[in-house]
Amino acid sequence: MNMKLSKQVLIVLLCCLLVQFSAQAGSYGLTSQSNEQSASPPVQQSPQELQQLVAPIALYPDALVAQVLAASMYPTEIVEADRWMQNHSDLKGEKLAEEVDKQPWDPSVKALAQFPSVLENMDKNLSWTSSLGDAYANQQQDVTDAVQAMRQQARKAGKLNSNEQEQVATQGNTIIIQPANPDVVYVPAYDPWLVYGAPIVAYPGWVPVPGIFFAGPEISFGFGFGIGFFGGFGWGWHNWGYDWHGRRVIYNHNTYISHSRTIINRNNFNHAGGAHGGGPARSPAFHGSAAPHGQRGTRSGAFSGFDHGGNVRGFSSRGRSSVGGGFHSGGGRHR
Repeated sequence: MNMKLSKQVLIVLLCCLLVQFSAQAGSYGLTSQSNEQSASPPVQQSPQELQQLVAPIALYPDALVAQVLAASMYPTEIVEADRWMQNHSDLKGEKLAEEVDKQPWDPSVKALAQFPSVLENMDKNLSWTSSLGDAYANQQQDVTDAVQAMRQQARKAGKLNSNEQEQVATQGNTIIIQPANPDVVYVPAYDPWLVYGAPIVAYPGWVPVPGIFFAGPEISFGFGFGIGFFGGFGWGWHNWGYDWHGRRVIYNHNTYISHSRTIINRNNFNHAGGAHGGGPARSPAFHGSAAPHGQRGTRSGAFSGFDHGGNVRGFSSRGRSSVGGGFHSGGGRHR
């Protein structure tokens, strides 16, 4: 009897051990699978998707393109900076530059304080801004190529030429855009979905912002932005540029390196030797990044697909055309 009981106990113990071993093995398998999924590279956007993303800024002067791409990786700070600017509209010139310098934002975001209408556009079109930052973080070279492709298209359409506001030059297959006067920057105002000749499908939910939006297929310019008051700060205009050959944003004569926590950089292009953005890393103001049903692949950025209110908005090739938004000359003042 005792021997029979002992065998039964032994069988029970063996069964328990087998169940425990199976559970641990299954847990290990799920963990490994989860790690493999998290380590998978983000879905690459097509050239057409990237061209749609860069269309609103591709015709900006080179240094401003650099500032926008760098700042787009800090969507929370873009929101903070735009609201701060609205609440401090009484600040002008040197006093504005001094107060902006005190803020804890990334240098690229501080730089955009020189161009309030550009900053406002990035805030009001936050879904586009975060998608642009996500694309630059993960497809830096492709985004650079997309900017040049749109410039080439605008040039062929006869819309991109030198004038009193800017100098347009060609170096091989690369189009360079610089201010005609190094101390005054004009931000071109145009409809990004019409100016390139063949119409481009508008980014979903796009909001035209006065000052940088000009209804119709032409380019216009408002008043110039005097940048002298900002020149003495490390984030000022002359500290930015674009290395078209190296396909990278330049900050203080080095590769710009983002430390944003809201845009995840899985391609690790922020290698040693670049210039660091001086602002502290900040936590996301909005949470969640679930892809809407039917969205192609996933986005790696925590902000990817968020609109101005923090609502999920996936990338779609079916946008609605921009309407209204006639040009206002309030896009800048020569200070």
